[in-house]
Order: sequence, then C-alpha cells, then structure tokens
Amino acid sequence: MAAYDKADLERRMNGALESLKHDLQGLRTGRASTTLLDPVTVEVYGAHMPITQVATVAAPEPRLLSVTVWDKSNVGPVEKAIRSAGLGLNPITDGQTLRLPIPDLTEERRKELAKLASQYAEKARIAVRNVRRDGNDSLKTDEKKGVYSEDERKRHETEVQKLTDSTIADIDAAAAAKEKEILGK
Repeated sequence: MAAYDKADLERRMNGALESLKHDLQGLRTGRASTTLLDPVTVEVYGAHMPITQVATVAAPEPRLLSVTVWDKSNVGPVEKAIRSAGLGLNPITDGQTLRLPIPDLTEERRKELAKLASQYAEKARIAVRNVRRDGNDSLKTDEKKGVYSEDERKRHETEVQKLTDSTIADIDAAAAAKEKEILGK
C-alpha cells in the first residue's frame, strides 16, 4: 500500500485555502458584516465560547452591527470580548442588545489590514508548501520501498507541484481581492 495519497494532499491544501478565506472574512472593510465577529470568543459559564453561541449577530444597516445577547448576565462579558478583540469597535449597550457602529477606516488602518491580509496569505502558502513537502517525502519513501519506480515518482511529484501551484494561485487571488476591497481600489 502506497503512503502517497493525492486526494489527501488535495484535501489538506484546500483546507489551507478555506482557512485563509475564513481569516480574511474577519477583516473589516468598512461595511458591516456578521462574519466580522466570528473570531470573537466570550468567557461565559467558565468557558470560552464563540460569540454566535451566546448571542445573535445581525447587520440591520450597512454601517451597524447589532448583537442580541440571549442571557442578560452575559451582556458584560460579551461587551468586554468585543472591545478587547482588536477590531476597533465600541459597543453601545441598550438592554440585552449591543449596537456596534462601524467607523470609517483611516488610511493607516486600511494599510494595517492589507498587511494583515498578506500575512494570512503567507501563512496559507507555507501550509500548502508543507503539504507538498510531506507528499514528496512519502513519494521518496515509497520509491525506496519499491512501490514506485523513479519515473513514477517523478510523474507524481509533477502532479503534486501542479496542485501546489494551482492552490497557491487561488490563495494569491483571494488575498489580492481582499486587499483591493480593504484599500477601496
């Protein structure tokens, strides 16, 4: 049985791309989006929980998010979590609802966010390259065990490289689109 599994490599590379897309969704672009609060975790009931498990997040207006906390005792922790999440949002508490006006992005903040987007993309590229290395290592191991001939190994390595190139191109495209959105160009 061969250790090389193209489907597994593909799945892992696509996982890196999906992870990047999720990270990029959390970057603020000046418009209210419910995904903006996805990375926020709230400390309630002695555990850290995603905000979506203790409240309903909605975007009633293009520049406003509303967070309706289900349990009144959690309003304080939710507000604290949003303030300390580094998103630049200041919640206005109104009973069990928190209103989050989305401020305009300064040019400096836009550049910071664009830089962060490219850092996320680089992390994803590194993850894809690590998957490529794992695939090539297992091919070399298989060749030593006699599972593949040298020609077969080289053919599979070419497949792995094509897969890597295509995934990295998708990563670059996703990052470029997000940077363009952030910088408003």
